[in-house]
Amino acid sequence: MQSGLMRLSVCLASLLWLAGGAAWAACEEGTHQGGKARYILCKPSGAWNGGLILYAHGYVSVPEGAPDPNAWKKQLTLPDGPSLPDLVTQYGFAFAASSYTKDGLAVLQGVEDTMDLIAVFTSKVAKPSRVFVTGVSEGGLIAVKALEQYSGALNGGLAACGPIGDFPRQINYFGDARVLFDYFFPGMLPPNAIDIPSSLITNWLTVAGEIGQQLQANPLKTAQLVSTANIPIGLNPANAGDAILSVLWYNVFATNDAKATLGGNPFDNNPRWYSGSLNDWLLNLRVARFDAAPAALTEMGKYQTTGNLRRPLITLHTSWDPVVPAWQESTYAKKVAAAGKSHLLVRYPVPRYGHCAFNEGEVLVAFLTMVLHPYSF
Repeated sequence: MQSGLMRLSVCLASLLWLAGGAAWAACEEGTHQGGKARYILCKPSGAWNGGLILYAHGYVSVPEGAPDPNAWKKQLTLPDGPSLPDLVTQYGFAFAASSYTKDGLAVLQGVEDTMDLIAVFTSKVAKPSRVFVTGVSEGGLIAVKALEQYSGALNGGLAACGPIGDFPRQINYFGDARVLFDYFFPGMLPPNAIDIPSSLITNWLTVAGEIGQQLQANPLKTAQLVSTANIPIGLNPANAGDAILSVLWYNVFATNDAKATLGGNPFDNNPRWYSGSLNDWLLNLRVARFDAAPAALTEMGKYQTTGNLRRPLITLHTSWDPVVPAWQESTYAKKVAAAGKSHLLVRYPVPRYGHCAFNEGEVLVAFLTMVLHPYSF
């Protein structure tokens, strides 16, 4: 094991040294999937090594007004500045990314739209010798689903901060946070957790500001909300406000589309016993309860992963992610172990608060581990 890690370290160092003189990306854009999705293809300005990196972006909410065709492209830059195409192409790989044929919950569409990039790249540039799929947040789930379903066309994958372990549990995580918020702070988000009026979406920035003020003014209620909803906030209690608002954002902006996409309400908390408040009996007596639609429960089965890997997967997840908790990654690892494929999974936990809060170095280590994995050749 130590000799293998040493070889990997040498390879990583060599690639980092070679990248020092590499040129940046040359990109072109267009449409595919019958004009319903936009793509960007980028090649290194220098020598191309024959590899292609597919990138699946994260959640893009369904707009109330005219859609922004470039909203997805805002996710092509890391939080600390570098662009993903530049980051990838400096190592001699080509880069391809696509919007999806629908906004909102688009996991199934995202898999097909992302995989179609191979054909687009082949027709526009050349047939790649190696192909890897990567993704963040919702795109992390897309990457894993693609890797499980199309292992014959892919050499490996990288899933960052994605709900890859249990999709229905992720839906319930958002719903639980909302009903518990409504219990501790009644009347701030009418009418309820599964009916989201367009006015709330339109006025979210104002409402979010008011919620933030109430969270600060009522620290005991805020602490109980974090405790009962199991919202990760890290080691700094001051993160509570940001964490709660981040989770509530997904309830407000994703619920209506999720219901439409899945065929009904997917949130179900009827059998749930909430704990962690000053009076759990009163909480469970009064908290709002909802039944999931049978059609939605069935449809969500299509969003589940199996853990049956045939190619290597690298996962990257912050330890205190308030939007997609780290238990998603550990749950997936259990699936992989049950399938007898743990040798194909490399996990990189990042001890930090935040959703997809990675820096360039962390992304590079995960990326280079993926492309240098012995089972990726």
